[in-house]
Amino acid sequence: MKKIITLLLAAIAFSCTEEKVAEITITNPGSLDRTNEIVEVSMDALAKFNGESFIIPGVMGKQTPYQITHDNKLIFQVTVPAHQSISFKLVPGTPDSYPVIACGKHYPERVDDIAWENDCIAFRMYGPALQATGEQAFGCDVWVKRVPEPVVEQRYATELNPESRAKIEELKKTDKAVAEELENSISYHIDHGNGLDYYKVGPTLGAGASALLVDGNIVYPYCFSTYKILDNGPLRFTVEATYNPLAIKEDDLVTETRVITLNAGSQLNKFTLSYANLSEATEVATGIVIHEPSNDYVADAQAGYIAYAEPVEEPNGQTFVGAVFPAAVNEAKAVYFSNKEKAERGAEGHVLGISTYNPGSTYTYYAGAGWSKWGFTDSAEWFEYVKDFAQKIKEPLQVTVK
Repeated sequence: MKKIITLLLAAIAFSCTEEKVAEITITNPGSLDRTNEIVEVSMDALAKFNGESFIIPGVMGKQTPYQITHDNKLIFQVTVPAHQSISFKLVPGTPDSYPVIACGKHYPERVDDIAWENDCIAFRMYGPALQATGEQAFGCDVWVKRVPEPVVEQRYATELNPESRAKIEELKKTDKAVAEELENSISYHIDHGNGLDYYKVGPTLGAGASALLVDGNIVYPYCFSTYKILDNGPLRFTVEATYNPLAIKEDDLVTETRVITLNAGSQLNKFTLSYANLSEATEVATGIVIHEPSNDYVADAQAGYIAYAEPVEEPNGQTFVGAVFPAAVNEAKAVYFSNKEKAERGAEGHVLGISTYNPGSTYTYYAGAGWSKWGFTDSAEWFEYVKDFAQKIKEPLQVTVK
């Protein structure tokens, strides 16, 4: 009798465990292989776990890293060849601690920067303390990197180290050459082995920021006013930034909210913008600054992408910038500044993707960058990446849960 009860209890336990196994199948319907791409599954589809912890068994006894996002989605990376499917099982268990790949932080010690990164690239946007100085920096900044692990926090800590800074100031009084040598040794504007900050934003849209257009003129957004970091690793970073109201038209004092998401493995951020108190449909432009006269760019309104190659800057190499739009845009083209504006902005113009924003909606696009020393040999490779990204957005991976 005791043996029968034991077997019954084992069967019940097995049955309960089976009920809590979920199978997720990801299908790639497109003609392009998808490598290390993030997929999303609503946690509502995994209600059978009743909030209990689970693992995603991987290969060689390892777990597949995952993250549950602020908007209640399970995300993890997959590689799915073209026209094929791959399945994962979720089972009860305690997940391992996964290495952080995508992450970011607010840096009040550096005039309110918010900087973030993944295993491919890093970015920065500017905050209210910078705006208070009068410096104009409207767009998105790029920090190139050539190691997969996070480096941005260490760069700030080294660059802003109070003891080093005090020493430099003292040395400037007695030996300017030694002071310069010490400053160069801690500067994040010099590549010390993991990359650097050498991209120039200034009073432009930089690397893929957007702005409303009024009578064909860009109404530049200034620095963010408030922010919330919504996701901070290991696989996704998300920040929501709100901007001070801008006078767009006679009775429109418009407030922009910008949500930026960077996934592990991606060169491009996802931007989702909304404009409160806008009374009528208005053009919106996503821009990439053109720093010097150049024909090394592509702009395809129908396919939904723009891309540009910065001039080579030795010894730092070449930065590539691009933006992708889920749908065709009204126009995609280079727009050049007048001579007066060139002098004011320190640039030639922008490559722009121009769409129409309707009040009460959201405007979504993707923008980011690459580097000639980490993943891309030349502009042709970068342009192909951006073109393929645009195609993948139109052919999303299909996810089913059972």
